[in-house]
Amino acid sequence: MGVNSNRVDPFETIKIQSEIPMYQSPLEIHKVRLPPQRTTLQKLRHRLSEIFFPDDPFHGFKNQTSFTKFLLALQYMFPIFQWGPQYSLNLLRSDIISGLTIASLAIPQGISYAKLANLPPIIGLYSSFVPALIYSVLGSSRHLGVGPVSIASLVMGSMLSESVSYSQDPILYLKLAFTATFFAGLFQSSLGVLRLGFVIDFLSKATLVGFMAGAAIIVSLQQLKGLLGIVHFTSKMQIVPVLVSVFKERDEWSWQTILLGFSFLAFLLITRHISLKRPKLFWISAAAPLTSVILSTILVFSMRHKINKIAIIGELPKGLNPPSSNMLYFSGPHLALAIKTGLVTGILSLTEGIAVGRTFASLQNYQVDGNKEMMAIGLMNIAGSCSSCYVTTGSFSRSAVNYNAGAQTAVSNIIMASAVLVTLLFLMPLFYYTPNVVLAAIIITAVIGLIDYRAAYKLWKVDKLDFLACVCSFFGVLFISVPLGLGVAVAISVFKILLHVSRPNTSVLGNIPGTPIFHNLIQYKEAIRIPAFIILAVESPIYFANATYLQERILRWVREEEERVVALNGSALKCIILDMTAVTGIDTSGIDTLCELRRRLEQKSLQLVLANPVGNVMEKLHESNILDSFGMKGLYLSVGEAVADISSSWKAQP
Repeated sequence: MGVNSNRVDPFETIKIQSEIPMYQSPLEIHKVRLPPQRTTLQKLRHRLSEIFFPDDPFHGFKNQTSFTKFLLALQYMFPIFQWGPQYSLNLLRSDIISGLTIASLAIPQGISYAKLANLPPIIGLYSSFVPALIYSVLGSSRHLGVGPVSIASLVMGSMLSESVSYSQDPILYLKLAFTATFFAGLFQSSLGVLRLGFVIDFLSKATLVGFMAGAAIIVSLQQLKGLLGIVHFTSKMQIVPVLVSVFKERDEWSWQTILLGFSFLAFLLITRHISLKRPKLFWISAAAPLTSVILSTILVFSMRHKINKIAIIGELPKGLNPPSSNMLYFSGPHLALAIKTGLVTGILSLTEGIAVGRTFASLQNYQVDGNKEMMAIGLMNIAGSCSSCYVTTGSFSRSAVNYNAGAQTAVSNIIMASAVLVTLLFLMPLFYYTPNVVLAAIIITAVIGLIDYRAAYKLWKVDKLDFLACVCSFFGVLFISVPLGLGVAVAISVFKILLHVSRPNTSVLGNIPGTPIFHNLIQYKEAIRIPAFIILAVESPIYFANATYLQERILRWVREEEERVVALNGSALKCIILDMTAVTGIDTSGIDTLCELRRRLEQKSLQLVLANPVGNVMEKLHESNILDSFGMKGLYLSVGEAVADISSSWKAQP
């Protein structure tokens, strides 16, 4: 029924007896109404609220006293004030056990991942101390284990090494690493403060599956340098140069290093397999890295005069994190590189940290605030850049161990940081004889779990475009470079979004016999066409990006229906009903398209009818005055009412 207020009361309903078999009782034809009127400012306010505050974080502040609001704000900014007052000795006992357990993993991982980023091993331990303390105060996850991670370490090392070599200019390399960490933290915290977390959603799961698998292979191949005892090795991160370098330097292979490395690699993989098969034995794989470090160090020390070909870490400085704010690099020819590295590593580490935090929160039925996490991770990286740390985030391996060890609060990070502190102050000389080959084995064991072939197979079964993004990300990382491979995958994901927007699904609907329900003819074989009608559904907003396509596609549907009618000698096509239930928005280009479509159909003596436009679409159609041209029978609340009313009007005509 139309919306012309001069002829029809907007609150009027009409009862008619439908002669279409699907209705056995009088059908009530309802008026399509406009949503409540709002000013432009109210609309803008509502829209911005939905974009930036979908979770309504301030709803708890309503009708509260000023002092209560202050306490709520304090708890919002510092989640430790939420759970701190209820903290007990029982919780502390659980957190001590879990904290010491993840410390046994964090210490060897920190040393290993720092080498992966081409940084001194001590930087990895520094990065497991200060950031963990800051997160325990600001973070909202109870189980997130904070520290360096393999992906961010790999990306930072590969991006910085393209322009600066640590071996040739270590001071400049450290400056760029700390500066990249600063910009990563600045970017992450800005996303949280401005509530722009949807930016990281452009890294789809498909993209990350391929990226992490490719990065895991590259990381593992890079560790062949340590496993084989090669001294002169390529700094490139592509699979071809790495493999060429491995076989080119066969003369440098050391059988002592190979024997030691593959023995501990087998040990680590076996313990990992045991823990995967029996989750209650998680502590076996958690303790395996530190056990490997201790045993290998003792072995190398006891045989240091006989196996001098095995490379060792060497001397590590004792003491707390030295300040590094004076090393931040804010001017010079490499500033752009530091900013770019910071943005890329910031996005990757933020994505991993939030994903890991939400994963374990869902297992314990509590909520992790994404914006709080962005601010917490960002601020700990900003502070870390000023205290000799590089990019850190929530680590999946540490968090899994933390969860399985029974962590109850973020105090487990404080316990872990305390254990790292003791190591930094008193135990550093013990790592002098730790062989590099064991660190390589630890890295390989850690990253091998990033290869998720089951997820890739699921992508292939469910969505071929997602699988394409996954494959392009995977091969891009392997054969081009880590950042460019990621960029290609993101571009494919964005292309997929544009494809869905610019080429939305359209379908022909038919009636389910005996009901007023209309569904896709292809999906529901029992659905039947209504003679003289073609009912089309558009499953997308109608915007400038798809308006022309939709007009052409609808006209094609009409032409094909006319040809089908002629071929079957059926009833001539008279009316096109456009089901707008799934049209969630429309702009001026879309409105113009509807006008042009109606005009072109009228030239063919066909009627265009709109069914069930949603509130904001109805409002724009009304404000544009387009509805006047559709007439009394141009707009209906449902497809069923449109078919019944228009059919009855045809039969009423002489």
